[in-house]
Amino acid sequence: MRLVFAGTPETALPSLRTLIDSPRHEVVAVVTRPDAQSGRGRKVHPSPVAELAEETGIEVLRPQKAGDPAFLDRLREIAPDCCPVVAYGALLPQSALDVPRHGWINLHFSILPAWRGAAPVQHAVLHGDEITGATTFRIVKELDAGPVYGVVTEEVRRDDTSGALLERLSVSGAGLLAATLDGVEDGTLEARPQPADGVTVAPKLSVADARVTWDKPAMHVDRLIRACTPGPGAWSEFRGTRIKLGPVRPVPGERLAPGAIAASKSRVLVGTATDAVELGEVQPQGKRVMGAVEWARGVRPEGEEIFE
Repeated sequence: MRLVFAGTPETALPSLRTLIDSPRHEVVAVVTRPDAQSGRGRKVHPSPVAELAEETGIEVLRPQKAGDPAFLDRLREIAPDCCPVVAYGALLPQSALDVPRHGWINLHFSILPAWRGAAPVQHAVLHGDEITGATTFRIVKELDAGPVYGVVTEEVRRDDTSGALLERLSVSGAGLLAATLDGVEDGTLEARPQPADGVTVAPKLSVADARVTWDKPAMHVDRLIRACTPGPGAWSEFRGTRIKLGPVRPVPGERLAPGAIAASKSRVLVGTATDAVELGEVQPQGKRVMGAVEWARGVRPEGEEIFE
């Protein structure tokens, strides 16, 4: 099939590479978000999907909105059979959905109808899901509600961050997306409506959501920090300045008041509503990432000082 691939971040690259290499399909163009500022210098860079497309000589479309008339005209000229989507990051109007004869087929990183929305992997980690996965479905107007073609499952490991889990899902999901497109082309795969029960929503986690609340149980603190790693980045305040926190380790049997700090030569513990947690890496505002012991050696927290 002639494909126009829609995607933006690195998460989409395994799928795009798989489809470029497929002997059954031809990626004739990609649709991605406009170039954006990134990095310390805030320089304007193309998206990872745009970079890979340009390296392989594939046309890149960067509409401000997917309903822009010029974009829709070009999409109709290309006349794709299908538009696979992985983390594109923008709404698709009906005028765009109507162009390819097999529609737009999305790879979503949850087992739908669970965790519809922008941050399914983060919410799976945050809520302690033991199993998650990826789903291919045909895009309809309602958010992540279209009929499903296929599913793969993935165990959520005890120490998974959202970044590590998403990396695995992006690889297994790429195979699912390719197999889905093969089945659609052959006419052997039929999309089935999602169940009406079990719908949950996964909105984007904000920086405010990522603030650690130490009067919650250690399990919650642990899950929140892993869910927010690498983005938006869990944090707390010490002496009125923000400190970014890497994953922690609950320490059964160790008790401290919520937010209280106990630093030794070998570890730094912080209290929660239940067991204390051992800090891993931290990043004080405006400084480099460092181990918690090194940080504590420098700031020398006193007995009355706490994380807030």
